[in-house]
Amino acid sequence: MPPPLRTNPYKNTPDASADPRQIEGWALMEVAVRMKAAQREPVDPNTVLEVTRLNRRLWTIIQANLVEPDCTVPQETRTALLTLTRFIDTHAMGIIADPQPEKLDVLISINREIAGGLLTPPPAPAAAQPAAPAAAAPLRAPVAPPPGGAPLRKLTDTRA
Repeated sequence: MPPPLRTNPYKNTPDASADPRQIEGWALMEVAVRMKAAQREPVDPNTVLEVTRLNRRLWTIIQANLVEPDCTVPQETRTALLTLTRFIDTHAMGIIADPQPEKLDVLISINREIAGGLLTPPPAPAAAQPAAPAAAAPLRAPVAPPPGGAPLRKLTDTRA
């Protein structure tokens, strides 16, 4: 039997007065950590089921918040997240029907990606951002491409 998922589940919990984005991000990351732990050898199918159900409950809470009339999430984002909750629910049911630990990879990835977005501070409003310098001169004058050669690329151009 694998070791318990956490010895103290409240050890790293965020402060209740924290930003809701931080709390949601923490919860998604915490469940992702628990799902990853459930994949470690020896694998216990009951642990896989437990973390799948926990993840499903978390996403049900998120879904319920998204359908509230006073939800402040932009409509386009809300629609995309509701579609994602439908996928997560369907995938979770597949795991519950056949608890294979590798099936958790998709849910772990989704939770980590969404948590990463929630834990990243939103960009500051345009008024709070410092204004760009009025006359920012280029570091050097543009150079014409060599005759018959390929055009020069910017350093930020990642194309090969």
